[in-house]
Amino acid sequence: MEDRVRELNQFFAFRIHGRRFLIAGAATLAAIGLLGWWWHAAWWAFALVVPVFGIGVADMLQTKNTIIRNFPFLGHFRYLSLMISPEIHQYFVENDTDGKPFNKTQRAFVSKRADQRPETHPFGTQQDVYALNYEWAAHSIYPKPVADSPPRVRIGGDACRQPYDAALLNISAMSYGSLSSKAILALNQGAKMGGFFHDTGEGAISEYHLAHGADLVWEIGSGYFGCRTADGGFSEETFQEKAATPSVKMIEIKLSQGAKPGHGGVLPGSKNTPEIAKIRGVEPYTTVVSPAYHKAFSDAEGLLRFVQRLRDLSDGKPVGFKLCVGERREFIDICRAMNETGIRPDFITVDGSEGGTGAAPIEYSDSVGMPLEEALVFVHDTLRGYGLKQHIRLIVAGKIITGFDIVKAIALGADVCNSARGMMFALGCIQALKCDTGECPTGVATHDPALTRGLVVKTKSQRVANFQAGTVRAAQELVAAMGLDSFEQLTRAHIIKRTALNVMQSFEELYPTAPEGSYPEQ
Repeated sequence: MEDRVRELNQFFAFRIHGRRFLIAGAATLAAIGLLGWWWHAAWWAFALVVPVFGIGVADMLQTKNTIIRNFPFLGHFRYLSLMISPEIHQYFVENDTDGKPFNKTQRAFVSKRADQRPETHPFGTQQDVYALNYEWAAHSIYPKPVADSPPRVRIGGDACRQPYDAALLNISAMSYGSLSSKAILALNQGAKMGGFFHDTGEGAISEYHLAHGADLVWEIGSGYFGCRTADGGFSEETFQEKAATPSVKMIEIKLSQGAKPGHGGVLPGSKNTPEIAKIRGVEPYTTVVSPAYHKAFSDAEGLLRFVQRLRDLSDGKPVGFKLCVGERREFIDICRAMNETGIRPDFITVDGSEGGTGAAPIEYSDSVGMPLEEALVFVHDTLRGYGLKQHIRLIVAGKIITGFDIVKAIALGADVCNSARGMMFALGCIQALKCDTGECPTGVATHDPALTRGLVVKTKSQRVANFQAGTVRAAQELVAAMGLDSFEQLTRAHIIKRTALNVMQSFEELYPTAPEGSYPEQ
């Protein structure tokens, strides 16, 4: 009996002590957890509050920015919002037709054509057909069959010994440097596949322009990159050597460009890598200035003598010049000098002020230069007036991405069209407006390997070729719908513009074509 009582006492004692132990253990764990939670919270408070406090103090002490000084820490959210506002606007605010410089409809159209997806548009136009400046083509109730093959335009006057047959739509001037190596490779391969030319831009001929053997137009600017002497002048020897390259079909002297006419450029030493320096013929890591003016000439006759000089040095290849029209008297002087000297360029490229560039001062891009429509009409009519148009081909550039753009340009007097941003859209450009930052997300206008890796040359080159072929085909279909057999039959009377609510005028009424040889002092 006593043994049984002893066992029971031990059992109850164990339970009592066990409960106490469990309670004590639980209390200890709870205390440790509470302390850990407090320490965790304190750590996060320290990690968050101290930096915010530090930023706030720094904001209050700085003197450069008023908003941040008056609203420490919180003021940064204003600039964060501004930083992402272009993306917010493009993706959530902008409608299909109001984006600038190209709207969503235009960008989507290029992408569809480049991918050879269906291009049909449902439920009617989104354009306001009664809006001022709305334009359309005058079709015929007796359309003609569409031509089987795309047209070619011969460029080369009497003094040219190696004329070139150009496609109707080509790649406008874009240098390696402003575009990535992969972008240049894709453009060049696309041009080779489609049989159209690739303008090098003024940054010289790089290995990427030569990689696939596409036809090149070598653009020579005031920096004479690729044919430059040590002091920044023009080198005959270097030019002659490179002009003999079989891929180089024409040479273009750049007087000015649409996005920044009358403005030079600077290649900072930090961007002047050994590769860039070798291509451009300059010393690596030195700051190189491209002046707004040419050292090789300074007047109309000098320009024409330089044209002849390049034609001779290139063994008779077509030579022309590119300009954005500014002072009209200067172009008239050039035409008079052509008749006086007997020297004529083989082509003239007219760049509208709406043209694009990777970077330009806003005063120049917004407020300098003549838009393409007026510039093309002026140049065409001045050449006709002085009896010169029959000898000179006109190439135009400036927001040309559709078949209608081509038809309109040719109706106004052009012979050949170039496109830069249309080709960039075909490469995958999304109009992120970061061309001047080196942060282009599509790898087109950046040299960051992390971004250019996404641009697959084989895929994008096919898109470039598709876009060019599809757009030329669309222009051919429009011409046939207008009852015409060829582009040569297009006149200004075929394009109509709404100039007031109840007023419709053809371009012939707006800009009567100058009769051949009608200007004085020929």
